[in-house]
Amino acid sequence: MRDKNKTETRHALDRLPALAGRAARFIRLTREARAVFRAAHDAHRGAIDMTKFQHADSESGLAANDARAKDTGRRDADAIALPSALVDITPQQAGTQTLLRGLAILEAAANGARDLRSFSAALGTTRSTTHRLVSSLVQARYLRQVQGGYLLGPKLIELGTIALEQMPLTAVARPHLQALAQHTHDTIHLGVRDGDDVLYIDKIPGTRGLEMRSRVGHRMPLASTGIGKAMMLDLESNAWKKLLDASHRALARTSFKPENRPDVDTFLQRMTRYSQGGFTFDLEENEASIRCVAAPVRDASGAIVAALSVASTIPYMPDERMEELIPVVQREARSISEELGWRAPQANRRIKR
Repeated sequence: MRDKNKTETRHALDRLPALAGRAARFIRLTREARAVFRAAHDAHRGAIDMTKFQHADSESGLAANDARAKDTGRRDADAIALPSALVDITPQQAGTQTLLRGLAILEAAANGARDLRSFSAALGTTRSTTHRLVSSLVQARYLRQVQGGYLLGPKLIELGTIALEQMPLTAVARPHLQALAQHTHDTIHLGVRDGDDVLYIDKIPGTRGLEMRSRVGHRMPLASTGIGKAMMLDLESNAWKKLLDASHRALARTSFKPENRPDVDTFLQRMTRYSQGGFTFDLEENEASIRCVAAPVRDASGAIVAALSVASTIPYMPDERMEELIPVVQREARSISEELGWRAPQANRRIKR
Protein backbone atom coordinates (compact mmCIF):
# COMPACT_ATOMS: atom_id res chain seq x y z
CA MET A 1 0.00 0.00 0.00
CA ARG A 2 2.82 2.35 0.93
CA ASP A 3 4.62 1.61 -2.33
CA LYS A 4 1.43 2.35 -4.25
CA ASN A 5 1.06 5.75 -2.57
CA LYS A 6 4.68 6.57 -3.32
CA THR A 7 4.14 5.68 -6.95
CA GLU A 8 1.02 7.88 -7.24
CA THR A 9 2.82 10.73 -5.52
CA ARG A 10 5.77 10.41 -7.87
CA HIS A 11 3.42 10.39 -10.89
CA ALA A 12 1.62 13.48 -9.60
CA LEU A 13 4.91 15.27 -9.11
CA ASP A 14 5.94 14.29 -12.62
CA ARG A 15 2.75 15.85 -13.97
CA LEU A 16 3.21 19.14 -12.12
CA PRO A 17 5.37 20.83 -14.82
CA ALA A 18 2.85 19.95 -17.49
CA LEU A 19 -0.06 21.16 -15.36
CA ALA A 20 1.82 24.33 -14.52
CA GLY A 21 2.51 24.90 -18.21
CA ARG A 22 -1.15 24.45 -19.06
CA ALA A 23 -2.18 26.81 -16.29
CA ALA A 24 0.29 29.43 -17.45
CA ARG A 25 -0.88 29.03 -21.02
CA PHE A 26 -4.51 29.39 -19.93
CA ILE A 27 -3.71 32.53 -17.92
CA ARG A 28 -1.77 33.98 -20.85
CA LEU A 29 -4.60 33.28 -23.28
CA THR A 30 -7.12 34.72 -20.85
CA ARG A 31 -5.11 37.92 -20.53
CA GLU A 32 -4.74 38.14 -24.30
CA ALA A 33 -8.46 37.57 -24.73
CA ARG A 34 -9.23 40.33 -22.25
CA ALA A 35 -6.86 42.67 -24.08
CA VAL A 36 -8.51 41.86 -27.39
CA PHE A 37 -11.99 42.46 -26.04
CA ARG A 38 -10.85 45.66 -24.34
CA ALA A 39 -9.42 46.93 -27.64
CA ALA A 40 -12.61 46.01 -29.45
CA HIS A 41 -14.67 47.80 -26.84
CA ASP A 42 -12.44 50.88 -26.94
CA ALA A 43 -12.66 50.98 -30.72
CA HIS A 44 -16.38 51.45 -30.42
CA ARG A 45 -16.36 53.61 -27.38
CA GLY A 46 -13.29 55.86 -27.86
CA ALA A 47 -12.22 58.39 -25.31
CA ILE A 48 -15.67 59.93 -24.82
CA ASP A 49 -17.88 58.93 -21.93
CA MET A 50 -20.92 57.40 -23.54
CA THR A 51 -22.62 55.83 -20.52
CA LYS A 52 -25.62 58.14 -20.39
CA PHE A 53 -28.29 57.09 -22.82
CA GLN A 54 -31.88 58.19 -22.88
CA HIS A 55 -33.43 55.82 -25.39
CA ALA A 56 -34.78 52.34 -24.77
CA ASP A 57 -33.40 50.89 -27.99
CA SER A 58 -29.90 51.74 -26.79
CA GLU A 59 -30.40 49.74 -23.59
CA SER A 60 -31.67 46.73 -25.51
CA GLY A 61 -28.73 46.98 -27.90
CA LEU A 62 -26.24 47.11 -25.03
CA ALA A 63 -27.90 44.15 -23.34
CA ALA A 64 -27.58 42.12 -26.51
CA ASN A 65 -23.94 43.07 -26.82
CA ASP A 66 -23.27 42.11 -23.19
CA ALA A 67 -24.94 38.75 -23.70
CA ARG A 68 -22.83 38.04 -26.76
CA ALA A 69 -19.68 39.11 -24.90
CA LYS A 70 -20.47 36.80 -21.96
CA ASP A 71 -21.16 33.91 -24.31
CA THR A 72 -17.86 34.51 -26.07
CA GLY A 73 -16.06 34.74 -22.75
CA ARG A 74 -17.28 31.26 -21.78
CA ARG A 75 -15.65 29.72 -24.86
CA ASP A 76 -12.26 28.05 -24.67
CA ALA A 77 -9.45 30.56 -25.01
CA ASP A 78 -7.87 28.52 -27.82
CA ALA A 79 -10.98 29.06 -29.97
CA ILE A 80 -10.76 32.88 -29.95
CA ALA A 81 -10.18 34.21 -33.46
CA LEU A 82 -10.89 37.91 -34.02
CA PRO A 83 -9.86 39.90 -37.13
CA SER A 84 -6.19 40.89 -37.04
CA ALA A 85 -7.11 44.54 -37.73
CA LEU A 86 -9.14 44.55 -34.52
CA VAL A 87 -6.45 42.79 -32.50
CA ASP A 88 -3.81 45.28 -33.63
CA ILE A 89 -5.84 48.41 -32.74
CA THR A 90 -3.98 50.69 -30.34
CA PRO A 91 -5.73 53.10 -27.96
CA GLN A 92 -4.63 55.99 -30.18
CA GLN A 93 -6.08 54.32 -33.29
CA ALA A 94 -9.28 53.51 -31.43
CA GLY A 95 -9.75 57.15 -30.51
CA THR A 96 -9.02 58.22 -34.09
CA GLN A 97 -11.54 55.72 -35.42
CA THR A 98 -14.21 57.07 -33.09
CA LEU A 99 -13.43 60.65 -34.14
CA LEU A 100 -13.62 59.78 -37.84
CA ARG A 101 -16.93 58.02 -37.32
CA GLY A 102 -18.32 61.06 -35.54
CA LEU A 103 -17.22 63.31 -38.38
CA ALA A 104 -18.75 60.88 -40.88
CA ILE A 105 -22.08 61.17 -39.06
CA LEU A 106 -21.95 64.96 -39.34
CA GLU A 107 -21.18 64.66 -43.07
CA ALA A 108 -24.08 62.24 -43.48
CA ALA A 109 -26.42 64.62 -41.65
CA ALA A 110 -25.29 67.48 -43.89
CA ASN A 111 -26.10 65.33 -46.92
CA GLY A 112 -29.63 64.49 -45.80
CA ALA A 113 -29.36 61.52 -43.41
CA ARG A 114 -31.80 61.97 -40.54
CA ASP A 115 -32.12 58.76 -38.51
CA LEU A 116 -30.01 56.01 -36.97
CA ARG A 117 -30.71 53.64 -39.84
CA SER A 118 -29.33 56.15 -42.36
CA PHE A 119 -26.29 56.91 -40.21
CA SER A 120 -25.56 53.20 -39.71
CA ALA A 121 -25.79 52.60 -43.45
CA ALA A 122 -23.41 55.46 -44.14
CA LEU A 123 -20.85 54.28 -41.56
CA GLY A 124 -21.32 50.52 -41.88
CA THR A 125 -21.72 50.19 -38.10
CA THR A 126 -24.29 48.54 -35.86
CA ARG A 127 -27.28 50.43 -34.55
CA SER A 128 -25.98 50.39 -30.96
CA THR A 129 -22.57 51.75 -31.98
CA THR A 130 -24.18 54.43 -34.11
CA HIS A 131 -26.51 55.37 -31.27
CA ARG A 132 -23.61 55.84 -28.86
CA LEU A 133 -21.87 58.17 -31.30
CA VAL A 134 -25.04 60.12 -32.10
CA SER A 135 -25.88 60.49 -28.40
CA SER A 136 -22.46 61.99 -27.71
CA LEU A 137 -22.83 64.40 -30.64
CA VAL A 138 -26.25 65.47 -29.36
CA GLN A 139 -24.87 65.96 -25.86
CA ALA A 140 -22.06 68.14 -27.27
CA ARG A 141 -24.60 70.06 -29.43
CA TYR A 142 -23.05 69.03 -32.74
CA LEU A 143 -26.39 67.37 -33.52
CA ARG A 144 -29.86 68.20 -32.26
CA GLN A 145 -32.69 65.75 -31.91
CA VAL A 146 -35.99 66.67 -33.53
CA GLN A 147 -39.17 64.80 -34.23
CA GLY A 148 -38.32 62.00 -36.59
CA GLY A 149 -34.54 62.19 -36.38
CA TYR A 150 -31.55 64.46 -36.07
CA LEU A 151 -30.28 67.70 -37.61
CA LEU A 152 -26.97 69.54 -37.46
CA GLY A 153 -26.63 71.32 -34.14
CA PRO A 154 -25.91 74.88 -33.01
CA LYS A 155 -22.32 74.10 -32.02
CA LEU A 156 -21.42 73.86 -35.70
CA ILE A 157 -22.83 77.35 -36.28
CA GLU A 158 -20.73 78.71 -33.43
CA LEU A 159 -17.55 77.09 -34.73
CA GLY A 160 -18.32 78.09 -38.31
CA THR A 161 -18.75 81.71 -37.32
CA ILE A 162 -15.45 81.69 -35.45
CA ALA A 163 -13.74 80.01 -38.42
CA LEU A 164 -14.98 82.73 -40.75
CA GLU A 165 -13.76 85.42 -38.37
CA GLN A 166 -10.34 83.77 -38.32
CA MET A 167 -10.20 83.51 -42.13
CA PRO A 168 -10.01 86.94 -43.82
CA LEU A 169 -11.13 87.04 -47.43
CA THR A 170 -7.78 88.16 -48.80
CA ALA A 171 -5.92 85.36 -46.99
CA VAL A 172 -8.30 82.76 -48.38
CA ALA A 173 -8.30 84.17 -51.90
CA ARG A 174 -4.59 84.92 -52.29
CA PRO A 175 -3.43 81.40 -53.29
CA HIS A 176 -6.19 81.22 -55.89
CA LEU A 177 -5.30 84.64 -57.28
CA GLN A 178 -1.69 83.53 -57.57
CA ALA A 179 -2.69 80.34 -59.36
CA LEU A 180 -4.83 82.35 -61.77
CA ALA A 181 -2.00 84.83 -62.41
CA GLN A 182 0.46 82.03 -63.09
CA HIS A 183 -1.98 80.36 -65.48
CA THR A 184 -3.00 83.46 -67.46
CA HIS A 185 0.02 85.83 -67.09
CA ASP A 186 -2.57 88.64 -66.84
CA THR A 187 -3.47 91.10 -64.09
CA ILE A 188 -5.68 89.61 -61.36
CA HIS A 189 -8.04 91.67 -59.18
CA LEU A 190 -10.05 90.91 -56.05
CA GLY A 191 -12.71 93.40 -54.99
CA VAL A 192 -15.68 93.92 -52.68
CA ARG A 193 -18.69 96.18 -52.96
CA ASP A 194 -18.65 99.54 -51.21
CA GLY A 195 -21.92 101.32 -51.94
CA ASP A 196 -22.10 102.02 -55.69
CA ASP A 197 -18.40 101.27 -56.12
CA VAL A 198 -16.05 98.33 -56.18
CA LEU A 199 -13.20 98.53 -53.68
CA TYR A 200 -10.07 96.69 -54.81
CA ILE A 201 -8.61 94.73 -51.90
CA ASP A 202 -5.94 92.73 -53.75
CA LYS A 203 -4.13 92.86 -57.06
CA ILE A 204 -1.46 90.77 -58.76
CA PRO A 205 0.10 92.53 -61.77
CA GLY A 206 0.50 90.52 -64.94
CA THR A 207 3.79 89.58 -66.55
CA ARG A 208 3.10 91.25 -69.90
CA GLY A 209 4.53 94.63 -68.87
CA LEU A 210 1.15 96.42 -68.89
CA GLU A 211 0.02 99.13 -66.49
CA MET A 212 -3.54 99.66 -65.31
CA ARG A 213 -4.92 102.43 -63.17
CA SER A 214 -6.42 100.00 -60.66
CA ARG A 215 -4.68 99.58 -57.31
CA VAL A 216 -5.43 98.18 -53.88
CA GLY A 217 -7.67 100.61 -51.99
CA HIS A 218 -8.89 102.21 -55.24
CA ARG A 219 -12.62 102.57 -55.96
CA MET A 220 -14.37 102.40 -59.33
CA PRO A 221 -18.06 102.37 -60.31
CA LEU A 222 -19.68 98.94 -60.05
CA ALA A 223 -21.50 99.03 -63.37
CA SER A 224 -18.47 100.05 -65.42
CA THR A 225 -16.13 97.27 -64.28
CA GLY A 226 -16.26 93.55 -64.83
CA ILE A 227 -15.49 92.85 -61.20
CA GLY A 228 -18.20 95.29 -60.11
CA LYS A 229 -20.81 93.81 -62.43
CA ALA A 230 -20.02 90.35 -61.04
CA MET A 231 -21.22 91.60 -57.66
CA MET A 232 -24.47 92.80 -59.27
CA LEU A 233 -25.52 89.43 -60.71
CA ASP A 234 -28.09 88.63 -58.01
CA LEU A 235 -29.78 92.04 -58.18
CA GLU A 236 -33.02 92.89 -59.99
CA SER A 237 -33.03 94.77 -63.30
CA ASN A 238 -34.21 97.97 -61.57
CA ALA A 239 -31.09 97.89 -59.42
CA TRP A 240 -28.98 97.35 -62.53
CA LYS A 241 -30.43 100.51 -64.06
CA LYS A 242 -29.78 102.57 -60.94
CA LEU A 243 -26.19 101.40 -60.68
CA LEU A 244 -25.64 102.10 -64.38
CA ASP A 245 -26.88 105.67 -63.87
CA ALA A 246 -24.58 106.03 -60.86
CA SER A 247 -21.69 104.77 -62.96
CA HIS A 248 -22.40 107.29 -65.71
CA ARG A 249 -22.51 110.14 -63.19
CA ALA A 250 -19.25 109.04 -61.59
CA LEU A 251 -17.43 108.71 -64.92
CA ALA A 252 -18.73 112.11 -66.03
CA ARG A 253 -16.67 113.67 -63.23
CA THR A 254 -13.44 112.02 -64.39
CA SER A 255 -11.06 112.84 -67.22
CA PHE A 256 -11.58 109.36 -68.66
CA LYS A 257 -14.58 109.06 -70.97
CA PRO A 258 -15.09 105.44 -72.06
CA GLU A 259 -15.86 105.08 -75.74
CA ASN A 260 -17.79 101.84 -75.28
CA ARG A 261 -20.27 103.03 -72.70
CA PRO A 262 -23.42 100.95 -73.34
CA ASP A 263 -26.95 102.33 -73.36
CA VAL A 264 -29.53 100.99 -70.92
CA ASP A 265 -31.01 98.34 -73.22
CA THR A 266 -27.62 96.96 -74.23
CA PHE A 267 -26.47 96.96 -70.62
CA LEU A 268 -29.57 95.06 -69.44
CA GLN A 269 -29.22 92.50 -72.22
CA ARG A 270 -25.62 91.88 -71.28
CA MET A 271 -26.41 91.66 -67.58
CA THR A 272 -29.16 89.13 -68.29
CA ARG A 273 -26.68 86.92 -70.13
CA TYR A 274 -24.09 87.40 -67.41
CA SER A 275 -26.59 86.53 -64.69
CA GLN A 276 -27.56 83.32 -66.44
CA GLY A 277 -23.94 82.34 -67.03
CA GLY A 278 -22.43 83.37 -63.70
CA PHE A 279 -19.72 85.64 -65.16
CA THR A 280 -19.22 89.19 -66.47
CA PHE A 281 -17.12 91.03 -69.03
CA ASP A 282 -15.59 94.49 -69.06
CA LEU A 283 -15.52 95.53 -72.72
CA GLU A 284 -13.42 98.70 -72.38
CA GLU A 285 -16.21 100.25 -70.32
CA ASN A 286 -13.93 101.48 -67.55
CA GLU A 287 -10.47 101.96 -69.06
CA ALA A 288 -9.34 102.39 -72.67
CA SER A 289 -8.21 99.17 -74.39
CA ILE A 290 -8.68 97.13 -71.19
CA ARG A 291 -10.92 94.08 -71.10
CA CYS A 292 -11.56 91.63 -68.30
CA VAL A 293 -13.42 88.45 -67.35
CA ALA A 294 -14.87 88.30 -63.83
CA ALA A 295 -16.82 85.92 -61.59
CA PRO A 296 -18.52 86.30 -58.19
CA VAL A 297 -17.37 84.92 -54.83
CA ARG A 298 -20.06 83.74 -52.42
CA ASP A 299 -20.09 83.09 -48.68
CA ALA A 300 -21.73 80.31 -46.67
CA SER A 301 -25.17 81.91 -47.06
CA GLY A 302 -24.85 82.02 -50.85
CA ALA A 303 -24.61 85.80 -50.97
CA ILE A 304 -22.09 87.46 -53.28
CA VAL A 305 -19.43 89.02 -51.05
CA ALA A 306 -16.63 89.65 -53.54
CA ALA A 307 -15.50 89.05 -57.10
CA LEU A 308 -12.27 88.36 -58.94
CA SER A 309 -11.21 89.18 -62.47
CA VAL A 310 -8.55 88.59 -65.11
CA ALA A 311 -7.70 91.76 -67.04
CA SER A 312 -5.49 92.61 -69.99
CA THR A 313 -5.36 94.70 -73.17
CA ILE A 314 -7.30 93.93 -76.34
CA PRO A 315 -4.44 92.12 -78.14
CA TYR A 316 -4.35 89.61 -75.27
CA MET A 317 -8.12 89.61 -74.77
CA PRO A 318 -9.82 88.82 -78.09
CA ASP A 319 -13.39 87.59 -77.94
CA GLU A 320 -12.35 83.96 -78.29
CA ARG A 321 -9.97 84.08 -75.33
CA MET A 322 -12.51 85.85 -73.15
CA GLU A 323 -14.94 83.00 -73.72
CA GLU A 324 -12.19 80.47 -72.92
CA LEU A 325 -11.36 82.26 -69.67
CA ILE A 326 -14.91 82.06 -68.31
CA PRO A 327 -14.61 78.54 -66.79
CA VAL A 328 -11.05 79.25 -65.64
CA VAL A 329 -12.07 82.32 -63.64
CA GLN A 330 -15.24 80.63 -62.39
CA ARG A 331 -13.26 77.67 -61.10
CA GLU A 332 -11.04 79.82 -58.88
CA ALA A 333 -14.00 81.92 -57.72
CA ARG A 334 -15.83 78.71 -56.83
CA SER A 335 -12.84 77.39 -54.89
CA ILE A 336 -12.66 80.58 -52.84
CA SER A 337 -16.41 80.41 -52.21
CA GLU A 338 -16.16 76.83 -50.98
CA GLU A 339 -13.43 77.80 -48.53
CA LEU A 340 -15.79 80.49 -47.22
CA GLY A 341 -18.43 77.83 -46.58
CA TRP A 342 -20.46 78.03 -49.79
CA ARG A 343 -21.83 74.81 -51.26
CA ALA A 344 -23.08 74.45 -54.80
CA PRO A 345 -26.84 73.74 -54.93
CA GLN A 346 -27.69 70.18 -55.93
CA ALA A 347 -30.94 69.80 -57.81
CA ASN A 348 -31.19 66.07 -57.15
CA ARG A 349 -30.52 66.36 -53.44
CA ARG A 350 -33.58 65.46 -51.37
CA ILE A 351 -33.68 66.06 -47.66
CA LYS A 352 -36.09 64.16 -45.48
CA ARG A 353 -37.63 66.03 -42.63
